[in-house]
Amino acid sequence: MLATFALAVALSVTAGVWFIASLVTGLPERDAIRRIGDMDQATAVYDATDQLVFTVYKEQRIEVPLSEISPNLIHAILDIEDQRFYNHQGIDAIRIVSAALANVRHGRRAQGGSTITQQLARQSFLRPDKTVRRKLQEAILAGRIERMYDKPHILEMYLNKVYFGDGRYGVEAASRGYFSKHASELTVPEAALLAGLVKSPSSYAPTVSLERAVARRNVVLQTMLDAGHIDRAAFQSARKTKVVLHDGLRAEEPHGQYFKEQVRRELVDRFGWQRVYQGGLRVFSTIDMTMQIAAEGAIAESLKGLDEKRKALAIRRARTPAAKAAITQQPAQNPIDMLQAALVALDPHSGHVRAMIGGRDFNASSFNRATQARRQPGSAFKPFVYATALEAGYTPATVIDSLDTPVATLQGAWTPDDEHSSGDSMTMRTALRTSSNRAAVRMLQEVGIERTVQEAKQMGVGDVPSVPSLALGSGEVTLQSMTAAYAAFANQGLVPRPIVIRRVEDQDGRVLFEEHESATRAISEQTAFLMASMMADVVNAGTAAGARRLGFTLPAAGKTGTTNDFNDAWFIGFTPKLVAGVWVGFDQPHTILPNGFAADIAVPGWAMFMKAVTRGDRPEWFTPPAGITTANVCRLSGKLAGEGCDDAEVVNKDGTLERRSTIYTEYFVRGTEPTTVCDVHGTRGAGTRVAGMFGDESEKPAPPRAEDVVPAPAPPAATTGSQPDVRASPQEPKKKRSFWSRLFGIGKGGGKDDRDKDDRDNDKNDKN
Repeated sequence: MLATFALAVALSVTAGVWFIASLVTGLPERDAIRRIGDMDQATAVYDATDQLVFTVYKEQRIEVPLSEISPNLIHAILDIEDQRFYNHQGIDAIRIVSAALANVRHGRRAQGGSTITQQLARQSFLRPDKTVRRKLQEAILAGRIERMYDKPHILEMYLNKVYFGDGRYGVEAASRGYFSKHASELTVPEAALLAGLVKSPSSYAPTVSLERAVARRNVVLQTMLDAGHIDRAAFQSARKTKVVLHDGLRAEEPHGQYFKEQVRRELVDRFGWQRVYQGGLRVFSTIDMTMQIAAEGAIAESLKGLDEKRKALAIRRARTPAAKAAITQQPAQNPIDMLQAALVALDPHSGHVRAMIGGRDFNASSFNRATQARRQPGSAFKPFVYATALEAGYTPATVIDSLDTPVATLQGAWTPDDEHSSGDSMTMRTALRTSSNRAAVRMLQEVGIERTVQEAKQMGVGDVPSVPSLALGSGEVTLQSMTAAYAAFANQGLVPRPIVIRRVEDQDGRVLFEEHESATRAISEQTAFLMASMMADVVNAGTAAGARRLGFTLPAAGKTGTTNDFNDAWFIGFTPKLVAGVWVGFDQPHTILPNGFAADIAVPGWAMFMKAVTRGDRPEWFTPPAGITTANVCRLSGKLAGEGCDDAEVVNKDGTLERRSTIYTEYFVRGTEPTTVCDVHGTRGAGTRVAGMFGDESEKPAPPRAEDVVPAPAPPAATTGSQPDVRASPQEPKKKRSFWSRLFGIGKGGGKDDRDKDDRDNDKNDKN
């Protein structure tokens, strides 16, 4: 009998020791408990003006010291969660007994017996299982924590770690998220509401049930009254206070989703997921939220108009009333079937990306069409052909001839489609303004395909095919790379690297990474200036003249691009301070609109954006760099203007003949200006149209058309402010300037609605 009893005791002791050992096994040791205050911190991202725009986090938390937490919240938390916090050593026996009796009385779990220290232990180290084993482990850890930290430190860690619902951890994130204020600014009713969430955030969060949140708040207010932390008047006033929610953490987040995703990707690539989502980094980005909001508004307005045009066209084409009704009532489209658009705007000098749109709806499709989509640019590639030619010694007045001669390729003779058929030759300036396909291909052949490919690569466009159709944009590129490449024309020939992150600091302010602005020399300053001058003609009197009619009046330059079957529309334009590119198309390429040229599809969004972000800016243009000179030349021959050029015979659009001047002032790199006088027009009044230029009289072409002699006006001045430098673009000689300004009024886009000449002639596009 005695032996049996001894055996039972031994077994019981052994079991007890084993049970206690099992409780302790696996629990955090002192080193782990010392790190209990190392909490996940949200990474904060700031804009170009250092204003917070969004956060990246696993747990949305903003850690603050106890001194920056309102006493109202501290009292509310302690009164409802742990009234004897300063009197126990981690376990409150009185509270445990009280909770047990309440639970028995109600027949369910009505109260919890865990202290704040126990809750901190559970949140930091244990699973949320509601078992006796977990409660005992919780008590053991609470004792260890109490021995290692003083009460204020424990309370501070708890208030920064506890979950308040809706993805918010800690009192600061909860205060900002629910009330858009710091934890130090909380009123009594606000503090009581937050304290009430701790018991069950999923049940009491005001975003889940405002009624339950208010009821729970009032329970907390009663405990604060009973504890003497508020008086009866404050209690009554707080109970009557309406709950007003204002999400200060997300209020700024609807805009710039594609930019933010680009920043997040770059951060993860550089620092890793854990450091970004839990490390509390401070990231200073390049985004200008004013520009971003303007970009989103402009693109949305542009797409809305295009959607309406597409729907109207579908209705007109529908054969039956039922089909028409189906079109007007069709449900929301799949993102892949929706017309998409992208925009990138950056500082041409620093490369800082100021605005980015990667599609019409980030939530529907996070694919960034500004940085990830590779599409054919169409005629938007032509500036690289002409920049290569200028680098090789050609000039804006160089005459590109033999335009009617087929181009030899490996597949045989090829003649590019080009309805701009004003003759067998034109100057480079005219070719770019009118977007002549044949002139671009001919120049590509002359200057060399491989040389152009290398130049495009040097400008950051990327790999493009070495084929004659490259001149027409047959290679695939991204909008961001094209926009950065165009920045070289506004940045003295230097191509900046697009930057979205300026600097990254840790939570203590130590700089972990700083992006230093860098740019690569791609073309000379002189070539950049000449290209800007020629591309200004595109905006003033060429395929992008619609920007002027939409009210954008500052000096600017750019180039449109329309691809085959009207699948893609591009416009990239720039001022001395900003370069912006717009692309419009479908993810699975098909026709946007019949005759949907970039002038109508892409230019309006660009113009609306630029008009909004430059409102109030003074007109500025580029100063000619050293080595640039001017000369009066004939627009048709490209040679020095002769006496007869002042009275040349041209053909108007209606076929009538008219005599007018073909003289204008052109820019040249010193040493490349023409030295011979025009031999096309002969002497004044002689009426000789082509003598000496095209050989025998029988081979001479018809007189030039009026649009071929349209002057290249200076970029127009804004409606307010001073006039830009008259050297910005070639001018008519002074004695003729008043005549041309009357005929081709500055700021009116030459009165034309010109389109890309990839597809049709200027004279077919005049809708005025």
